[in-house]
Amino acid sequence: MSDAFINVKNLKEVQSMLGAVFNATQDAISVVDKNGIGIMVNPAYTKITGLSEKDVLGKSATVDIAEGESVHLKVLATKKPVKGALLKVGPNRKEVLVNAAPIIVDGELIGSVGVLHDITEMNKLSEELRQAKQIIRKLEAKYTFDDIEGRDTELLNAVEKAKKAADTSVTVLLIGESGTGKEIFAHAIHNASDRKYKQFVRVNCAAIPQSLLESELFGYEEGAFTGAKKGGKKGLFEEANGGTIFLDEIAEINVETQAKLLRVLQEKEIMKVGGIKPISIDVRVIAASNVDIENAVKQGKFRKDLYYRINMFPIRIPPLKERRGDIEILARFFIKKYNQEYGRNIEGIDDDALEKLMEYNWPGNVRELENIIGRAIINMKITEKVIEKRHLPKFELGDEKIDTTLDVDFSQGQAMTLEQLIEKIEKEYISHVLRHCNNNKTQAAKVLDISLRNLYYKLEKYNLK
Repeated sequence: MSDAFINVKNLKEVQSMLGAVFNATQDAISVVDKNGIGIMVNPAYTKITGLSEKDVLGKSATVDIAEGESVHLKVLATKKPVKGALLKVGPNRKEVLVNAAPIIVDGELIGSVGVLHDITEMNKLSEELRQAKQIIRKLEAKYTFDDIEGRDTELLNAVEKAKKAADTSVTVLLIGESGTGKEIFAHAIHNASDRKYKQFVRVNCAAIPQSLLESELFGYEEGAFTGAKKGGKKGLFEEANGGTIFLDEIAEINVETQAKLLRVLQEKEIMKVGGIKPISIDVRVIAASNVDIENAVKQGKFRKDLYYRINMFPIRIPPLKERRGDIEILARFFIKKYNQEYGRNIEGIDDDALEKLMEYNWPGNVRELENIIGRAIINMKITEKVIEKRHLPKFELGDEKIDTTLDVDFSQGQAMTLEQLIEKIEKEYISHVLRHCNNNKTQAAKVLDISLRNLYYKLEKYNLK
């Protein structure tokens, strides 16, 4: 047998082996000649691109590209490899990462070979990971119905109504004084619904200036107003798309913005500030108010048609003064909570301390009770195991005094103007009332006999948080 015959046989074996590899690899491979005409593709190429051999062979190297530039033509032009090119190929615009290299025989360029890696699934997984991180970062709905403590009949009725609401996408109106737990109810409704894996967005309608509220809720287009961010901005309704938006203190929204909110509830679409095209959204709305909205409607401060929309499923949450039988249950619950947070081992609360708690009218409701228990535990020595009356902080208005002394050295030019003196006393008194109300701003506004919006203005003015 001649050496030439052996070499031919070995060559055929090598060709057969290379052909098997070419056809079996999961990466798509395409080969063009020196003129950029397709001459070979493997089955993986057909599967990824959706193009058959008939679609590609004998055609220009650009025939498979849906977006981007041909790496084959670049290789042929430069005689250098191309690595990491991102392209979209085929009728389905598959995203691929392409590496290509020149085919050189005896120093002569005779073609180009490219290997395509399908990164569509990789990009999909990356996007899902990004969304998951965003949800973890922004998702605020941390409470469930198990976090609502108490045995009061009216409270339990409210919980049952909320559970029924969770099974639908009905708009819910939570009615109750500040500190009764309206936000916990909103969280629980969201977490018990089929939207629980979507966004939960809380909006304090009283804390956002009315001049900004519309753009915050609905977003704006680029150039909509002076200072508008380049590219525009998503509104909170868009952020909550597919999930739940909780509009706390909804009665504080001005009439103009109320009209746009009504459109959202009726048409299931929003219009950005400066926009001309409506955007469809799917958002469950939970509203909350601690004021009598019916009275606001009579006064012309709240639209009657919007009230009917948000009042489709009202749930009243009773104040703590109406459920005094739950005070001991809540106190023990907060003791357990702060034991974990502070690393303490408080065993309970004695009868005298409980009697003191039962006598109080709780204008700040459950939130105020939690604050009192937390402060009591801080007042206890590490060796003390039971909260006693002496551990409870003072929580009646008037227990603290405001410093109104005028210790001014006029010789040193320290005299204040009358306006400065008034501001000093106003700041101290607002701070005093806030402490009494355990930072419950709605209750503080009632004590001060000013609007909640006016209180927020003064808090910003005096840098009180």
